[in-house]
Amino acid sequence: MPKYYYITRDKNGVKISGEQEGGTQDEVVNHLQAKGLIVVNIIPESDKSKLLPAGANVSAGGRFVPKHNKVSQGDLTLFCRQLATLLGAGVTILKALNIISQQVASKKLHKIIADLEKNMEAGLSFHETMAKHTDVFSDFWVNLVESGEASGNLAVVLGRLAGYLERDAAFRKKIISALIYPAILFLAGTGALLFMTIRIIPTFAEIFSGFDIKLPFLTLLLIGVSKFIRYYWLLNLAIIGGGVWLFRLYTSTKIGKRKYEDFLLKLPIIGEFYRTLVIERFTSEMATLVESGVPILYSLEISERSVDSLVLGEIVNHIKDDVRAGKPLGESLGKSNFFDAMAVQMINIGEEIGELSNMFKRLNNFYQEYLDTFLARVVSMFEPIMLIAMGVVIGIMVIGMFLPIFEIAQIAK
Repeated sequence: MPKYYYITRDKNGVKISGEQEGGTQDEVVNHLQAKGLIVVNIIPESDKSKLLPAGANVSAGGRFVPKHNKVSQGDLTLFCRQLATLLGAGVTILKALNIISQQVASKKLHKIIADLEKNMEAGLSFHETMAKHTDVFSDFWVNLVESGEASGNLAVVLGRLAGYLERDAAFRKKIISALIYPAILFLAGTGALLFMTIRIIPTFAEIFSGFDIKLPFLTLLLIGVSKFIRYYWLLNLAIIGGGVWLFRLYTSTKIGKRKYEDFLLKLPIIGEFYRTLVIERFTSEMATLVESGVPILYSLEISERSVDSLVLGEIVNHIKDDVRAGKPLGESLGKSNFFDAMAVQMINIGEEIGELSNMFKRLNNFYQEYLDTFLARVVSMFEPIMLIAMGVVIGIMVIGMFLPIFEIAQIAK
């Protein structure tokens, strides 16, 4: 007889899952209901894997076993999309959470969902229960869910949130993919230079030591660098590691992060890229918030905290004060001198025609396309620049090593 995987609750609300043999799915449902169980979900054993995300596992008894401890961005995106789909299909939020809890691959998220169920059964709203887990659900999440609950369109709002998370994840992957090739090229070049410094230069130095000649300054400098790298490699690693640690410690402070952002923004090419990247995130969040019905002041307040930029956070804070005083949003954006004139004009038009969320969406699409094009151009320029730089450095090494050889040849004549 075929087997079916089921998820049920008893009269006390305790979750019970397992496997049951039966001729048809209806027979299994009737059998479980006869035991006083409330059937939440039931599928054939052959389709059980469809409920499980990649990396999840099911024990021999049919009980779901999460695989990893942390809550990744992918886990949250999948949770949001599944919840939006189930609510849109008419499933109650408690049943939806119960079903999703049997599918998440994160142990921590599994426990959090169980806590969400418990608090909601105690009478708290969904956004109030999420606010208890600020390490996982940001203000952006909580305020969007609150607006969805207040408007009665929680499924729609969660769908928009899932779309935002999916677009954000796809955009991040694009950036990472674009940077992989330059990173590999840089590592390969660095490896080649280290090989010459550690293996080739010492060989030449040993040959030169057998001749009574005065070595040129460039040759002595290269031999000295080679000895320092070879004999004091632990010290070099400690210096590099300590420098990285101190840099991260400094930039984790408010003053350090602000100065680092100011430094980035002043750089010729990187500054423009960083500014555009920050604006792209701001427009993406504002588009999702405004479209979901969050008031403009609350939207600005949430973006101020979640945009992950002290410079733009301060600007948004001033914009928020202007909007509270009754000034148009576009006018406040223009005063900051941080946003392009095009962005200011589009926001002005969006306010006038009542299409602010659509204008933020269009701006976000523009900035994403701009960043894609920018990265493609930079990557195409990086290869020849890297090759030229490597050629210059290796050429200097070759000249430094061959100058004494020319002198030895003169002596031999």
